[in-house]
Amino acid sequence: QVQLVESGGGSVQAGGSLKLSCTASGRIWRNCGMGWFRQAPGKERELVAFIGDYMKTNYSDSVKGRFTISADNGQNTVHLQMNSLETEDTAVYYCAANLGLDCTLYWGQGTQVTVSS
Repeated sequence: QVQLVESGGGSVQAGGSLKLSCTASGRIWRNCGMGWFRQAPGKERELVAFIGDYMKTNYSDSVKGRFTISADNGQNTVHLQMNSLETEDTAVYYCAANLGLDCTLYWGQGTQVTVSS
């Protein structure tokens, strides 16, 4: 059974920083990529950042230049360094991972990030 465990959420003032981490555990034969999505109240879940094969990264336009995603595939871990946080970044952040021979999508339980003005 594959599980994604997230850590690092919390509350911060605008302009501050937070770092999220997510580790996948269980029987993992292949890591096709890991990343982060977020969902604000009343809004759809959206991609924040993803890192895939050959460490290729993809960012939402709204976080480019402020957030940095990194991964340690040997540890099946992904990090999201969030700098210059804005109130609009307030959301539940979900870790996502494509794992296994068929790159099945798994989700973490979500971690709250609250940015106050």
